[in-house]
Amino acid sequence: MNRLVQGDDGREWVVRAQLEWRPPATADDFEHDVAGSYAPGVAMAIVAAVLGIVLIIWMPDDVLVPAWVPLALLLIALFFPLRWVLRRPWTVVAETDGDVGGERPSERWVGTIRGLFAVRGEVNNIIRTIQKHSLPDFDGPLHPVE
Repeated sequence: MNRLVQGDDGREWVVRAQLEWRPPATADDFEHDVAGSYAPGVAMAIVAAVLGIVLIIWMPDDVLVPAWVPLALLLIALFFPLRWVLRRPWTVVAETDGDVGGERPSERWVGTIRGLFAVRGEVNNIIRTIQKHSLPDFDGPLHPVE
């Protein structure tokens, strides 16, 4: 998601957001990140799939399953993957090359926002703030980077 914004002082800003598939590493959670592995989650998914297949195969023929039961099971199975995708962190960057006269220097502001719907609203707020004040809001999610 890239947007070109004209600031109040005439500078052109590029505001872009990029989905991060892994949370950015920070000094606070470095020790926890070292031992992370996907193996237990994959093993549990395989066990759940095998148990579901065994349940379907061993079900007696005279059992009537209502149509809403498979749909409810599908929704339960998709809840956590969908939640995981919709809550991924996004890296938002607002940067400018400065102006032609050299009076205003180039700037780069970077921040992380969690959630697909939250990032859209924050990017719109950042764009409005740049159009009004020629800078992103200091109280917002973006912070200047040198």
